[in-house]
Amino acid sequence: MKAIRSALIALCFLLIPLQTLAWGKLGHEIVGDLAQRQLNAKAQAEVARLLAAESEPTLAGVANWADTLRASDPDRFKQTSRLHYINFPRDVPCEFVPVRDCPDGNCVVAAINKNFTILSDKNRTDLERTEALKFLVHFIGDVHQPFHAGYGDDRGGNTFQISYQGKAWQPLANPKPGDYVPSGWNIHSVWDSMITESKTRDTKKYADFLWKQSPLPFDETKRSDRPAVDWAMQSCRILKDNPYPPKNIIKDDYLNKYRPLQERRLREAGARLAAMINYALGR
Repeated sequence: MKAIRSALIALCFLLIPLQTLAWGKLGHEIVGDLAQRQLNAKAQAEVARLLAAESEPTLAGVANWADTLRASDPDRFKQTSRLHYINFPRDVPCEFVPVRDCPDGNCVVAAINKNFTILSDKNRTDLERTEALKFLVHFIGDVHQPFHAGYGDDRGGNTFQISYQGKAWQPLANPKPGDYVPSGWNIHSVWDSMITESKTRDTKKYADFLWKQSPLPFDETKRSDRPAVDWAMQSCRILKDNPYPPKNIIKDDYLNKYRPLQERRLREAGARLAAMINYALGR
């Protein structure tokens, strides 16, 4: 009976909306890879020290840890699942109202700020700072996925179903644990994975390609005293400026149209993650 109850509890957590799975495995790894390349020497050394016990002791290697809690630690996942996103009202400007958008600190903006503070605090234990680093890698990736700053009425696009009528994205022949191979698509999952995976599923290859692009323009959020809020509002405005596909149908031209925008968000996430880690660990 106990085993059956445990299985049912685990199943309930598996049914939590996929709003918590931003970028999919590939996108989060790309953000971590790009960030690692931009760490200063002191931050590199401290990241290596904090992640020494991890099976893959790199930012890319731990980038999906917060999502793997769904299976490895369902109770912890339940406690943290609300921290992967923020909901904005659909028909008002993209402005952050804490009491409305982040009640009791339960949103990705507050989660970024909290984990940055823990990571920066040398009086915290290594375990606390390591977990804060792993959460920070993931949550900064999350907030740059536009649908993680989307609308609560459709659960960040999870209830907007999509019919994909194209050939660029193909199911994996031999999926591994953690690979994104849904039985159906919604607009959130298209942005999580389909746009990225339709180009390549090779993390290093994709990160190398993005690393070689022309430098990003100056990041005005570097001057902000609330950068995580600014990043979330940027994602919100992307949704405001780009309507959902008509008739719930997308083809390969949709993937090609939005890939440059998605790649820019991945690059911005990597640069901003690196800047936060450099500030927390590299001074």
